[in-house]
Amino acid sequence: MTTRLLPSRRPLLARALSLPCRRLGLAALILAVPTLAEAQNADDGKAVFNKCRACHQVGPGAKNLVGPELNGLIGRKAGSIEGFNYSEANKNSGITWDQATFREYIKNPRAKIPNTKMVFPGLQDEKDINDLLAFLEQYSADGKTK
Repeated sequence: MTTRLLPSRRPLLARALSLPCRRLGLAALILAVPTLAEAQNADDGKAVFNKCRACHQVGPGAKNLVGPELNGLIGRKAGSIEGFNYSEANKNSGITWDQATFREYIKNPRAKIPNTKMVFPGLQDEKDINDLLAFLEQYSADGKTK
């Protein structure tokens, strides 16, 4: 007895689109891999914050040092921590810190706010920036973790 192959019941258009759709799905997965690798990690951000620790504190009991304490940074107006002597450039920058502004600033502080007192040369690695943001964002204005 011979087996006769039945024609596919899928319409011709669906069969024609299936291969490009599979290729598109594979391309999307390949493009997503770097994004997944750059996901924020607060534990890694704690290590990145060691580069900031000489001038800044964060967490319970954080105090102003050479730079202001960084509790509750995201959503805060630049130059607004009481008791810290900010540069006029920082106080008058009109910045309210959000992720996009912080990312731009931390890459090159003096380019974002010319005449700032901050002498840090900046972070270039996107993963370090993502991780630092995750670390900082876990602290509310009172220094408690959210």
